[in-house]
Amino acid sequence: MKWEKSVTFGDIAKHTNFSKTTISRYFNDPDSLTVENQQIIAQALADLNYKENKVARILASGRTEFVGVIVPNLFFHFYSEMLNQILATYEEFGYKFLVFISNGQEEAERRYIQELMAYKIEGLIVLTHTIPSRELAELSIPLVTIEREDRHVCSVNTDNYQGGRLAAELLASHGCEILFHINYLTAPDAKDVPAHGRIHGFVDYCKKQGQKYELLFKEMEDTHESFQRSMADILENLTAAYGQRKKGIFISNDTQANIFLNLLVRKYGRMPDDFLLVGFDNSPISREAVIPISTVGQQIDKIAYEAVSLLVEQMNEQKKRRPVPLTEPIHKIITPVLLKRETTEIGLRAQSFR
Repeated sequence: MKWEKSVTFGDIAKHTNFSKTTISRYFNDPDSLTVENQQIIAQALADLNYKENKVARILASGRTEFVGVIVPNLFFHFYSEMLNQILATYEEFGYKFLVFISNGQEEAERRYIQELMAYKIEGLIVLTHTIPSRELAELSIPLVTIEREDRHVCSVNTDNYQGGRLAAELLASHGCEILFHINYLTAPDAKDVPAHGRIHGFVDYCKKQGQKYELLFKEMEDTHESFQRSMADILENLTAAYGQRKKGIFISNDTQANIFLNLLVRKYGRMPDDFLLVGFDNSPISREAVIPISTVGQQIDKIAYEAVSLLVEQMNEQKKRRPVPLTEPIHKIITPVLLKRETTEIGLRAQSFR
């Protein structure tokens, strides 16, 4: 195999009859050149089959094309799928991602942010809940959050309130005598966390329709064992208290919904007809479960795309000679989509066991 010689700024300058300084300006400050001269240089790069030296460009411009991402964990399938979709935006936007997992540790998260800043990231995407948005806004870099408190920063969130209503409406439409919402949030009245909208949407629907309901809040650690113990306790209590009465269960995410479903199947050898189940996310586990789970889909791919797109807009603005900062944070809301599967559609459920 014959290796090609690297094309230098000197080669480009000779090909175009421009100075090396002009060529350098094309890469580091293209707006300082006329459109015509930019086109001449761009054509020369194509003619010479120029391969950019990324390291040299970073050193010259200080622009790394790195974006930091901080996620709380990869245990919840929502976060792993969101990260997958964020990384997939590289093909369109060209930004590379440096990822840290905080595991809910506030001081560790602060260290990770400082390390990301040391790598000269151009923007940051935050999915964790530990650091207040006011503190994040003080970082003075383009920043977007997803599904967390966002008063002082730009964000992309699901319409969680509508999602809670959709879940309750689906369960009620199947004649459930009583609806339950299971949620592991420890502060159900904290209105600044977007996911709490699921609770309020569920409750408002039930109250308006005169539907009997209960809220089941339970503290759980972010481990499979903790969730399984808690869900097993809830299942035993529901069975003892409500017997064969038709029960509609809305669980705040698909990971926990799948754990609850597995407990049902282990206990009864199937999913009994007096239980209907709806999750939230539409992460892959909802489709791959032993019985596919009905869920309120967050359109994770769209949220990821909108978050990166919003971040890129801010980063592009900051690269201008006279950037105009945002006067107020931008908050984008993505409409959820209800997906009906076997855990609420009893006819389909029977077919899945044939």
